[in-house]
Amino acid sequence: MSDIELYLPGILLAMSAFSLALMSPGPNVLAIIGTSIQVGRPQSIAMAVGIGSGTFLWVLLAVVGFTTLVSQFAFVMMALKVLGGAYLIWLGFKSLKSASKAKLVETSVVNLDSHKAYFLRGLAVQMTNPKSALANLAIASVGVHAGAPMWVGASIVLGCTAISLIAHVAYAIAFSTQTMVSVYARGRRVLEAAMGTFFCVLGLRLLTDRS
Repeated sequence: MSDIELYLPGILLAMSAFSLALMSPGPNVLAIIGTSIQVGRPQSIAMAVGIGSGTFLWVLLAVVGFTTLVSQFAFVMMALKVLGGAYLIWLGFKSLKSASKAKLVETSVVNLDSHKAYFLRGLAVQMTNPKSALANLAIASVGVHAGAPMWVGASIVLGCTAISLIAHVAYAIAFSTQTMVSVYARGRRVLEAAMGTFFCVLGLRLLTDRS
């Protein structure tokens, strides 16, 4: 079996988990939606690029940290898989709980004076979100295995960064009207139910994986 056949399923699974997580209205998504509606598309796009840059840093730190620890301490691989699996199940439970409730999408807006300021705001929102650190560590533990070549981690870093940039810029462009926010709010419960189920299954898979 070639390296690509061996590692590609884990890479795709990690990116799928990351993509689905972006559909949940966290601080980053809410900041972009609020900025797009109340300030403007250019500013929200600048914020989206800042968030995408923050994603690059978090995923890079998670993958490098994960591979470094695993290469030095064999037992760390299992410990991080257990922690990652438990965290994914917890995220899944929270998403299913949220999906069971009807609630408004509450956006957040900060008025700034330049596109650079909105970029830095997006970067700060992403880098100060502790959920980003934990989620990216869990995603790294899904996609990276002991002895994996460097290109596996690089693929996850670059893939997740590209997905983050595309998704957040799409949010910035699409959610410039209250109508789109209403449409998103109506579909939120279905999205979160699907995400919760996926994360619970993925977490159980990680907890039972002994490879």
